[in-house]
Amino acid sequence: MSALTIHSRPMPAARRAPLLLLGLALAGSAVLLLLLDRNLTFFQDSWAFLMHRQGNALDDFLKPHNEHIVVIPVALQKLLLAIFGMSSSMPEFVLLTVTLLITAVLLFVYVRRRLGDWVALFAAVLVLFLGPAAQVLLWPFEIALVGSTMTGLAMLLALEREDRVGDLLACLMLVLAIGFSSLGLAFAVGAAVDVLQRRRTLGLRRLYVPAVPLVLYAAWYLGWGHEAESSFSLGNVVHSPVFLIEGLGASLAALTGLSALTDSVDKRPWAGMALLAILGALLIWWLWTRRPGISDRFWPVAATAATFWLLGGFNRGAGREAEASRYMHIGAILLLMMAADLLAGSRLRGKRAAQAVLVGAALVIAISALNLKPLDDGYDSFRDETVLTRADLGAMQIAERTIPPTFSLTEEIAGTPSLIDVNATEYFPAEEDHGSPAYTPEELASAPAAGRKQADIVLAQALPLSTAVAEDAALPPAILPGCERAGAAVEEVRLRPGLIQIGVPPGPEAGFSLRRFATGEFPVVTAGAPGNSVTTLKVPRDTAPQPWYLHVDAPQGAFVCHARSTGA
Repeated sequence: MSALTIHSRPMPAARRAPLLLLGLALAGSAVLLLLLDRNLTFFQDSWAFLMHRQGNALDDFLKPHNEHIVVIPVALQKLLLAIFGMSSSMPEFVLLTVTLLITAVLLFVYVRRRLGDWVALFAAVLVLFLGPAAQVLLWPFEIALVGSTMTGLAMLLALEREDRVGDLLACLMLVLAIGFSSLGLAFAVGAAVDVLQRRRTLGLRRLYVPAVPLVLYAAWYLGWGHEAESSFSLGNVVHSPVFLIEGLGASLAALTGLSALTDSVDKRPWAGMALLAILGALLIWWLWTRRPGISDRFWPVAATAATFWLLGGFNRGAGREAEASRYMHIGAILLLMMAADLLAGSRLRGKRAAQAVLVGAALVIAISALNLKPLDDGYDSFRDETVLTRADLGAMQIAERTIPPTFSLTEEIAGTPSLIDVNATEYFPAEEDHGSPAYTPEELASAPAAGRKQADIVLAQALPLSTAVAEDAALPPAILPGCERAGAAVEEVRLRPGLIQIGVPPGPEAGFSLRRFATGEFPVVTAGAPGNSVTTLKVPRDTAPQPWYLHVDAPQGAFVCHARSTGA
């Protein structure tokens, strides 16, 4: 009996090319993002997780963040923190990048089933280099939205199997989508539409696919979610259809490079909405004249998109505008999926197909190149925040011996609202257990100017520096040891830790300002003192060797005397 032999034919070169190019695009995107990420650290809402969810109680996982369920992001944060600590955020960036790449591959598969390899490649590349979505591409906290998008896409692909295994997998993916964020609710609506429109052929037994995740979400909402802060209002509900149109227009502008040309990101996306109106008119004309019909796969995606934008409109607020960078990734993906469903089955053949591929490739390369500008702008913003974060935390650690337990990095102190979740009571235990991305005193001394300036401001509040003014007091004579002349031609006086007396002779009021790490400026301004007064300045000792410098602004000058040292 002869053995059965199976001969496998190698994939034709024309078929391999899109897959090879997809691999290159995935690698290029990963390298680009990780090169940018290497200079960044934890930002804004990430600190809410790091500071306020340090335990392992049920509440630490299930309490909402804003109005979102964030069970999986919190679990991932805790896992990475336990393994890698808090000194570097790179593990988070790697995880985010992997999630983004998987999402792009799933989009490729979705579009490929409808329009073939080349169009699927173009769709994936546009999303991989979607610069207007910089907030999603460069901020690990947004793994909440990316995770919901990734698992939601996997759910829709699983439903296409139309069998029991596919339905079970779809249900699992939908549970994960809701576990990442409330964006999963939009995909649950899409799943319900798919089940209902196929009820005659597959029955209603598939209703468990959206029902199980929605029941779990309802249980979470009754237990924890109802306590979340929300921007929900009747005015937002009325405005939500406009929000939907603005969101689609902004996503379209991002997807076509218009936002990079018109600078419409985070502004009213007029260019995108105009293009949306033109494409909508062309679609109506095309459907009317050719009557190709609309694939039934279109409606679950359309329902997902509509639900996403309408729910976003219900909670519209500062930082949650339809044009916000964080919504561009999911918005672009949903637009590409809907376009693929509308055009499903369309094919160009022969010479026209080759020409279309060349034109499409040129457009995708041009758009991706344009979108590198908003990506770079987003990176610049995160890099500036990283400098402030590392400087402010470094200042807190320098002042650890005397910092008040109630000290908090408010916007006025930190120079940024992104650190409002950091306070001394929670930060130092976390730093002791997991390390910190803070600058050391040596790193702070060579940090960018903005960071050194802000460190001085934070230090003045954290130590804290303090002054007390005594009017009509006996002035310290300049001849005493430890006394120096200040003001007039003397730019600055070097200070030692301890109590410093600043004697101002009769004359105009004197102004006092200090610096430590800053150069060329004195960013710490204390209360001034009238003529014929003595101000006692208390400078607590800390862990950094760099001295403070005092600048006195008084035409009559002043005497600066070190009364005594103190460890306080």
